[in-house]
Amino acid sequence: MSSGALQQTGVEQDQRIPTMYHIPVCPFSQRLEILLSLKGLEDRVGFHVVDITKPRPNWLLEKTRGTTALPALETEDGQILKESMVILHYLEDLFPEPAVAQRDPYRRAVEGMMCAMEGNFVAQGYRYVMNQDVNRRDDFRRGMLEQYARLNDFLLEHNPSGTYLFEDFGLAETVFTPFFMRFWFLEYYEDFDLPETDGYARVRRWRDACLAHPTVRQVTQEQVVKLYYDYARGAGNGALLPGRAYSSFVFEPGWKSRPWPPKDKYGHDATDVELGLAQ
Repeated sequence: MSSGALQQTGVEQDQRIPTMYHIPVCPFSQRLEILLSLKGLEDRVGFHVVDITKPRPNWLLEKTRGTTALPALETEDGQILKESMVILHYLEDLFPEPAVAQRDPYRRAVEGMMCAMEGNFVAQGYRYVMNQDVNRRDDFRRGMLEQYARLNDFLLEHNPSGTYLFEDFGLAETVFTPFFMRFWFLEYYEDFDLPETDGYARVRRWRDACLAHPTVRQVTQEQVVKLYYDYARGAGNGALLPGRAYSSFVFEPGWKSRPWPPKDKYGHDATDVELGLAQ
């Protein structure tokens, strides 16, 4: 089941395979799907989607010992693992061939340094899209460009003429690509893109190659833009905006049947009807 599939389940885990519990269009879960796709092992982990617009079901809270953060992986013997990077390394160790992470100690360290840059990059992108102060748009744009500039410098240091961090799409690409895809919401709602200048040429080459890779087809730009509308209005994690009865993350009606949201996130509050969430 891909992260793009919007369906809720309370079905107990198939004990023959690990089971991932995650929320719709979850970038942290998509990392794991990409890893499995690179290994040709998509059917070796079950994916069960949880409705972000409702309280976590009791059966899931029992498994996670009361924590609500997802994804969470239930192993074949019923143990629970949390945090996407932890799960990513667990799956790499569980299914070591073909390798996605670097095996050479130095290259693994370089890969780890780049993956460690992901936190600030992601946080800046989400703060940017959730900003509601039109007067701060330029500040957030500069902050986002600074994050891309750091990635550009890192790639120039370690593989200046290449496409990926190393020769092939690997762990660093698996970690960052879901957020390159989520940041389609910056393109749509903030008209953000990288400048066509030398200062961003290397990271642009990397980003574009990541987005074009055949293992990253779990979500589409239309899906991201429609489901993340509430984020663009400052409400994350399924929270309801004032005057709205439905979250943009609801399962029904499905995102394909909904109209594209208005791009003007500062001057217009779209209603449930405008978003195709209510008749």
